[in-house]
Amino acid sequence: MERDYWQRQTKDAPLFPDLAWSRPENRQQAGKLLIVGGNSHGFAAPAEAYQEVMKAGIGTSRVLLPDGLKKTVGRVFEAGEYAPSTPSGSFSQKALDELLLQSNWADATLLAGDFGRNAETAILLEKFLEKYSGQVTLTKDAIDYITSSPLTVLHRQQTLLVLSLSQLQRLATASRYPMAISFSMDLLHLVDWLHSYTGHYAPYIIVKHLEHICVAVKGRVSTTKLEIEIPLWRLTTASHAAVWWLQNQTKPFEALTNAVLPS
Repeated sequence: MERDYWQRQTKDAPLFPDLAWSRPENRQQAGKLLIVGGNSHGFAAPAEAYQEVMKAGIGTSRVLLPDGLKKTVGRVFEAGEYAPSTPSGSFSQKALDELLLQSNWADATLLAGDFGRNAETAILLEKFLEKYSGQVTLTKDAIDYITSSPLTVLHRQQTLLVLSLSQLQRLATASRYPMAISFSMDLLHLVDWLHSYTGHYAPYIIVKHLEHICVAVKGRVSTTKLEIEIPLWRLTTASHAAVWWLQNQTKPFEALTNAVLPS
């Protein structure tokens, strides 16, 4: 069977090398990215995402945190902006206006994780994804919120999910997709599954399996073989993917495939 929808790359043989030469030459033209995440018990994910997007070449980035963190990090994290939090320190529903305001300032938004488990935060993220039509990348526990309510993203355009295979399995189950996904499946069958799933549903997907990172966009799939393990692969990959996609909005498949190349 010929799989013309599948392309393979390695660090030494990138699929779209010309894309790197067309990137913005200075920060003023390199786009604006909003990073969202954190709770009063930790903000490692948004802080690390901020570092990674700067490495990836973003022009300007802001980080939106729950205001319960302001006393803790306000003096040491200059990129921080704050929105209302619940008594337990997660984002509250009242944060929606600020989240929409900040996302409208940006060219794209990265929901980086460390949101904690909170019912109000779940409602906030659902309302945000419904009201905001721009580019959104979700990873880490932001994915866990949408797997319990998949209709929020299944038909939403401009959405990228960077997730583990177990999260992808839960998303497939929650969306009642007829094709099963399992940890024992080989790379070929996962490629076929991603081709079918992203041909049927709107979100783009990046997932790691069997030492490969797979990118799937509207039925097209690329696989990139990893030579070494990537620390915090979801957060690192999501950060770089959000930047590459923002800077190449008309070429999402090519941009995301380039983004996952080992540096």
